[in-house]
Amino acid sequence: MSRKIADLAGWMQPKALELVARAERIGLFILITQTLRTMAEQDALYQQGRSKPGKVVTKARAGQSPHNYGLAFDIAFVDPGRDGVTWDEPRDGAWEEVGKCGESLGLVWGGRWKAFPDRPHFEAQSWRAMIGAPNGTV
Repeated sequence: MSRKIADLAGWMQPKALELVARAERIGLFILITQTLRTMAEQDALYQQGRSKPGKVVTKARAGQSPHNYGLAFDIAFVDPGRDGVTWDEPRDGAWEEVGKCGESLGLVWGGRWKAFPDRPHFEAQSWRAMIGAPNGTV
Protein backbone atom coordinates (compact mmCIF):
# COMPACT_ATOMS: atom_id res chain seq x y z
CA MET A 1 0.00 0.00 0.00
CA SER A 2 1.29 3.39 -0.93
CA ARG A 3 1.47 6.53 1.17
CA LYS A 4 2.79 8.58 -1.74
CA ILE A 5 0.69 11.57 -2.72
CA ALA A 6 2.22 11.20 -6.19
CA ASP A 7 0.32 7.91 -6.53
CA LEU A 8 -3.02 9.74 -6.36
CA ALA A 9 -4.76 10.90 -9.53
CA GLY A 10 -3.16 14.16 -10.67
CA TRP A 11 -6.02 16.42 -9.64
CA MET A 12 -6.35 14.64 -6.23
CA GLN A 13 -2.76 15.43 -5.27
CA PRO A 14 -3.28 19.16 -4.58
CA LYS A 15 -6.45 18.35 -2.61
CA ALA A 16 -4.50 16.01 -0.32
CA LEU A 17 -1.76 18.60 0.16
CA GLU A 18 -4.29 21.35 0.80
CA LEU A 19 -6.09 19.23 3.41
CA VAL A 20 -2.81 18.79 5.28
CA ALA A 21 -2.21 22.57 5.08
CA ARG A 22 -5.73 23.52 6.20
CA ALA A 23 -5.56 21.12 9.13
CA GLU A 24 -2.27 22.65 10.19
CA ARG A 25 -3.78 26.15 10.04
CA ILE A 26 -6.37 25.08 12.62
CA GLY A 27 -3.73 23.45 14.82
CA LEU A 28 -4.20 19.84 13.73
CA PHE A 29 -1.27 17.97 12.29
CA ILE A 30 -2.09 15.11 9.95
CA LEU A 31 -0.29 12.96 7.48
CA ILE A 32 -1.40 10.78 4.60
CA THR A 33 -1.24 7.12 5.63
CA GLN A 34 -2.61 5.42 2.50
CA THR A 35 -3.23 6.40 -1.08
CA LEU A 36 -3.14 3.86 -3.89
CA ARG A 37 -3.85 0.17 -3.16
CA THR A 38 -3.36 -2.64 -5.61
CA MET A 39 -6.26 -5.00 -6.22
CA ALA A 40 -4.39 -7.73 -4.30
CA GLU A 41 -3.84 -5.40 -1.33
CA GLN A 42 -7.53 -4.44 -1.35
CA ASP A 43 -8.57 -8.09 -1.44
CA ALA A 44 -6.25 -8.91 1.48
CA LEU A 45 -7.68 -5.98 3.45
CA TYR A 46 -11.22 -7.16 2.67
CA GLN A 47 -10.38 -10.64 4.02
CA GLN A 48 -9.36 -9.15 7.38
CA GLY A 49 -12.04 -9.97 9.92
CA ARG A 50 -13.56 -12.48 7.53
CA SER A 51 -11.25 -15.31 6.49
CA LYS A 52 -8.23 -13.73 8.22
CA PRO A 53 -7.80 -12.60 11.84
CA GLY A 54 -8.57 -9.04 12.91
CA LYS A 55 -11.50 -6.70 12.79
CA VAL A 56 -13.34 -5.80 9.61
CA VAL A 57 -11.86 -2.56 8.28
CA THR A 58 -13.45 -2.32 4.82
CA LYS A 59 -16.58 -3.35 2.98
CA ALA A 60 -14.89 -2.93 -0.39
CA ARG A 61 -13.55 -5.88 -2.36
CA ALA A 62 -10.81 -5.46 -4.94
CA GLY A 63 -11.99 -3.01 -7.61
CA GLN A 64 -14.73 -1.58 -5.37
CA SER A 65 -12.57 0.98 -3.57
CA PRO A 66 -11.55 4.40 -4.86
CA HIS A 67 -8.10 3.61 -3.40
CA ASN A 68 -7.66 1.13 -6.28
CA TYR A 69 -7.81 4.04 -8.74
CA GLY A 70 -5.85 6.74 -6.90
CA LEU A 71 -9.11 8.52 -6.01
CA ALA A 72 -8.96 8.24 -2.20
CA PHE A 73 -6.57 8.68 0.68
CA ASP A 74 -6.56 8.02 4.41
CA ILE A 75 -5.05 10.17 7.14
CA ALA A 76 -3.94 9.97 10.75
CA PHE A 77 -3.01 12.58 13.32
CA VAL A 78 0.65 13.20 14.05
CA ASP A 79 1.39 12.36 17.67
CA PRO A 80 4.47 14.36 18.64
CA GLY A 81 4.44 12.95 22.17
CA ARG A 82 4.97 9.42 20.88
CA ASP A 83 6.88 10.42 17.75
CA GLY A 84 4.41 8.70 15.49
CA VAL A 85 0.82 8.70 14.32
CA THR A 86 -2.49 8.07 16.04
CA TRP A 87 -6.13 7.77 15.13
CA ASP A 88 -7.10 9.13 18.56
CA GLU A 89 -8.37 12.71 18.49
CA PRO A 90 -5.79 15.17 19.82
CA ARG A 91 -8.75 17.27 21.00
CA ASP A 92 -12.51 16.82 21.12
CA GLY A 93 -14.08 17.28 17.70
CA ALA A 94 -10.79 17.04 15.77
CA TRP A 95 -12.11 14.45 13.30
CA GLU A 96 -15.14 16.64 12.59
CA GLU A 97 -12.89 19.66 12.02
CA VAL A 98 -10.65 17.79 9.57
CA GLY A 99 -13.71 16.25 7.90
CA LYS A 100 -15.16 19.70 7.27
CA CYS A 101 -11.84 20.86 5.82
CA GLY A 102 -11.90 17.96 3.36
CA GLU A 103 -15.52 18.59 2.46
CA SER A 104 -14.72 22.24 1.78
CA LEU A 105 -12.26 20.95 -0.84
CA GLY A 106 -15.05 18.99 -2.56
CA LEU A 107 -14.05 15.61 -1.09
CA VAL A 108 -16.36 13.02 0.43
CA TRP A 109 -15.46 12.36 4.06
CA GLY A 110 -15.97 8.80 5.29
CA GLY A 111 -16.82 10.10 8.76
CA ARG A 112 -20.31 10.99 7.49
CA TRP A 113 -21.15 7.45 6.40
CA LYS A 114 -24.01 6.03 8.47
CA ALA A 115 -23.53 2.28 8.01
CA PHE A 116 -19.74 2.06 8.28
CA PRO A 117 -18.13 5.39 9.31
CA ASP A 118 -14.49 5.70 8.26
CA ARG A 119 -13.18 8.95 9.73
CA PRO A 120 -9.65 8.76 8.26
CA HIS A 121 -11.00 8.34 4.70
CA PHE A 122 -11.41 11.00 1.99
CA GLU A 123 -12.43 10.27 -1.58
CA ALA A 124 -13.39 11.92 -4.85
CA GLN A 125 -17.07 12.65 -5.32
CA SER A 126 -18.68 10.43 -7.96
CA TRP A 127 -15.50 8.39 -8.28
CA ARG A 128 -17.41 5.45 -9.79
CA ALA A 129 -18.50 7.62 -12.70
CA MET A 130 -14.89 8.73 -13.16
CA ILE A 131 -13.76 5.16 -13.77
CA GLY A 132 -16.73 4.40 -16.02
CA ALA A 133 -18.54 2.03 -13.70
CA PRO A 134 -22.12 1.43 -14.90
CA ASN A 135 -24.97 2.24 -12.52
CA GLY A 136 -22.61 3.08 -9.66
CA THR A 137 -21.10 -0.42 -9.50
CA VAL A 138 -17.62 -1.54 -10.27
